[in-house]
Amino acid sequence: MSVKINSLEFENVKKIKAVQLEPAKNGLTVIGGKNRQGKTSVLDAIAWALGGDKYKPSSPQREGSVVEPHLKITLDNGIVVERSGKNSSLKVTDSTGKKGGQQLLNSFVEQFALDLPKFINQSSKEKASTLLKIIGVGDTLYQLEHKEHSLYDQRTAIGRIADQKSKFAKEMPVYANVPAEPVSASELIRQQQDILARNGENQRKRDQKEYYEKQLEIAKSAYERAKASYEAAANNFKLASLDAENLLDESTAELEKNISDIEELNKKIRANLDREKAEIDAEDYRSQYTYLTEQIEDVRQAKTDLLGSADLPLEGLSVEDGELLYNGHKWDSISGAEQLIVATSIVRKLNPDCGFVLLDKLEQMDTDTLDDFGKWLEAQGLQAIATRVSTGDECSIIIEDGRSMDNDKNDKEENTETKTWKAGAF
Repeated sequence: MSVKINSLEFENVKKIKAVQLEPAKNGLTVIGGKNRQGKTSVLDAIAWALGGDKYKPSSPQREGSVVEPHLKITLDNGIVVERSGKNSSLKVTDSTGKKGGQQLLNSFVEQFALDLPKFINQSSKEKASTLLKIIGVGDTLYQLEHKEHSLYDQRTAIGRIADQKSKFAKEMPVYANVPAEPVSASELIRQQQDILARNGENQRKRDQKEYYEKQLEIAKSAYERAKASYEAAANNFKLASLDAENLLDESTAELEKNISDIEELNKKIRANLDREKAEIDAEDYRSQYTYLTEQIEDVRQAKTDLLGSADLPLEGLSVEDGELLYNGHKWDSISGAEQLIVATSIVRKLNPDCGFVLLDKLEQMDTDTLDDFGKWLEAQGLQAIATRVSTGDECSIIIEDGRSMDNDKNDKEENTETKTWKAGAF
């Protein structure tokens, strides 16, 4: 059973002259009044009484008073807490008269409960850190988020490369009617050399013809002297003429052109191969991108499962990128009532034995927000004591000049009764 405040009595604390209050056991108790009347002093006194000297005001005694501050709080677990005297000595007793001290109070009083706005005013990441700490999954979630960010960055880089490869491939030229592989010049040179060899043989035969032709001339001039020699030369000439008569030289012009054009041809072939490789690379990076996307989804699902299986203080709470979310919305996107509910739920989870919270300056909340928050508190069996610059019906008690209205003997009888927050199902 969580501990709540049954009653409080304060005298000469900060702006308080004398205040008595019995807050509603469940729901919202609003301390109203105008500015500088002592409303916040009531919350400060509660925090000091229960939280110890670290909450002690720098000037605890009411200005102009010769009487030392006196604080008394009765809790529903039977413990009575008192601070009084010049040194504000602490006295803690239970219903049996057994004495205790600050250590006993610390066991069931949550520090954030004494100052809920301190938690509310934290950054979203600080709130998330507190939540992860109390549900015990912070380290695991951090590892998953680190892995998700790493995969996301990797996927982004892969996607950019895939786009660049695809764009590069589209911008590259394509040549039709060219071989699939680069052509070798050595074969063409060999063919050229064969033709030149055959043409050389032809030339040799032409030279032979010319030689015998000259011999024939010589023989003719010496015909008279060597008819036999003339006839032999004539016969040789005849034979040589027949041998050279039908010779036809082959052209190497086409091969020479091919040799000249081979580098241009190979340039086109390599361009086609480069484009094909770029397209293959782009497709490979797209496949990697898809695979990384699947891994990211797996990590995100693992995060969802981790938080889904955790003992969360409130349904709808989650953490994304180190920030606290409620029903998928960031802190600044949820309503004032939802902020109060989320903060109270997390603070309660920090110490389930603490059944109350203190809130200052609720004038920023409209009455509908207060009503929603009050109903939720009642449904949860929680107690909240808050201040608000107002004297309206939403206030449970009014503070005037450091006094609760029901403590002022000169007040009218109808004002001596402490107002209570209207209950209802949330």
